[in-house]
Amino acid sequence: MEACHSPHQSNVTTYGDATVVIITLEAFAGVWINAFIVCVLCIDWVKKKTLNSNEKILLLLGCSRFWYLGISWVYSFLLIIYPYCFCVPLLLESLAGFQSFFDCSNIWLSACLCLFYCIKIANFRNSFFIYLKLKIDKIVPWFLLGSVLLAFIFSILVYHISNETQCNNRNYSSQGYYLKHIIRLEEPLLPIVFVIGLVFSTSLTAVVFSALFLLFSLWRHKCKMQTNSMKNPSMEAHVKAMKSILSFLLMYSINYVFFILTLIYARKKENHVAFLIFVFLYAFPGVHTLILICSNPKMEKFNSCQ
Repeated sequence: MEACHSPHQSNVTTYGDATVVIITLEAFAGVWINAFIVCVLCIDWVKKKTLNSNEKILLLLGCSRFWYLGISWVYSFLLIIYPYCFCVPLLLESLAGFQSFFDCSNIWLSACLCLFYCIKIANFRNSFFIYLKLKIDKIVPWFLLGSVLLAFIFSILVYHISNETQCNNRNYSSQGYYLKHIIRLEEPLLPIVFVIGLVFSTSLTAVVFSALFLLFSLWRHKCKMQTNSMKNPSMEAHVKAMKSILSFLLMYSINYVFFILTLIYARKKENHVAFLIFVFLYAFPGVHTLILICSNPKMEKFNSCQ
């Protein structure tokens, strides 16, 4: 007798196949983009024997995004196409832990980069701000260390959540319900989920305030220059920097919204929502790195020489 497939099962399979294709394209494009920025910085490191604070943040950010996209692709591919693989002991927990470590590193290193630009570029007469501007190069290593430690703690929490999921309780016959395997919103785990949300909310707050302060400073300086000259290379650079900051702020905010949706829809069965969440979460690391490359003269010069 010929097997009968319900429209719901066909719809689930369609979303699964489409998600795998788009995730693969986005992940591999992001991997190559971040590999490029890492290679450029490493070559420059070998030549100069040193890296400035901005380059240190970019190097770690590129590395974290490279591994995040690679591990996330493997994790999502197995979760969607071969979910039975996660019956192997510790496979789900290990992949989820590594993925969350590099994801949290990506989020907090992005916030560190925004904070660094704000302190380094913005011009305010506040004594504390002036002190930070003088000490920023010594503070950056502590920022980076704190980001790595926070990512490590975050990965332990996600590992614990994944470990709570028992293989015999998973509904692997529903291929499209990916997110409910990532986070199980049960009563004992709600405090951990709250902590995870707090970690991402804190980074978003730091990015928003840093970006707004920096935009205000650049806009004020642009207005002063505009009264003196209508065409000024420095003013054009300021406008370009403002556009770059605005694009990053928009992308970072949308990324946070989709992360919250991940928590909300973790136990639901809306496959179209899961599809949109995966599409954007995998696009952010590559697109933002591409913006950083286009706005960095050193990266543009290296790229034009190829």
